[in-house]
Amino acid sequence: MIVLRSAPPSPFARKVRIGAALVGLDDRFTLENTDVRAPDPAFFNENPVGKLPVLVLEDGSSLYDSRVILEYFDHLAGGGRLIPTDPSERFATLKLQALADAMMEAALLQIYEVRYRPEARRHAEWVRWQDGKVSRALDALEKAPPAHPERADVGRIALACALGYLDLRFDGRWRRDHPKLVRFLDAFAAAVPAFEATSPLG
Repeated sequence: MIVLRSAPPSPFARKVRIGAALVGLDDRFTLENTDVRAPDPAFFNENPVGKLPVLVLEDGSSLYDSRVILEYFDHLAGGGRLIPTDPSERFATLKLQALADAMMEAALLQIYEVRYRPEARRHAEWVRWQDGKVSRALDALEKAPPAHPERADVGRIALACALGYLDLRFDGRWRRDHPKLVRFLDAFAAAVPAFEATSPLG
């Protein structure tokens, strides 16, 4: 059986789980929660940098990160399901995924600064820099939100997971100034039941 190493709050793992559900592959793997702060030593053989998610295949080899795993799932599903094949749509989708992934990474780094660094050593300017990345991305996407949120490709999945993570960790403060993105997320959640099913809030 294939194993997906995950953690409930991880927006990157959520991306993978939603993608798997959309192409009907979510019954092909066992979900195993992994604490990256105290993992089994074998975990670093699966991903040397110790980040989630990791897909451990039946032959013992592994795939990471979320972008690679989603491309693998798209391949298993015959292609064109999660990543469009038309070049213009494909690269627009991949660009959206890159932006949403960067938002998630910047949001995670803000959380890690508080969680792992003693208060006396926290770097407020660095945190503001990461917050600025998120704010600029939100503003850019508010000006031109993705159309057709029901078309759940890797870009739209990533954006939904990024917004969901901001709801989880930052009390949804993004919603006040970004009504178009709120509508996008509401429409995506209505069209993709896996979004709610993978909520870290259970």
